[in-house]
Amino acid sequence: MKNLIFFLSFLLLMAWQPAMAADVPTISKDELKSKLNTENLVILDVRSGRDWSSSEFKIQGAIRAAGADIGEWSKNYAKDQPLVLYCA
Repeated sequence: MKNLIFFLSFLLLMAWQPAMAADVPTISKDELKSKLNTENLVILDVRSGRDWSSSEFKIQGAIRAAGADIGEWSKNYAKDQPLVLYCA
């Protein structure tokens, strides 16, 4: 019974996740390049572990932030401030 409940919970979570992701706007690298000098734009590099440490591609001026800690660092920014989260 526990396995069935776990499996159903997992399926529900997987069905819910794409719906949430659809609400998040994305930006191409060319669009980002054109906005790099925009006032108040904050670029947050939320890659973790080897995704960040082994990458040769880092955006100059990006701030490292743990994606899991969004509840903490998001308090540092105004609700209308443009944020770009860079992830793997």
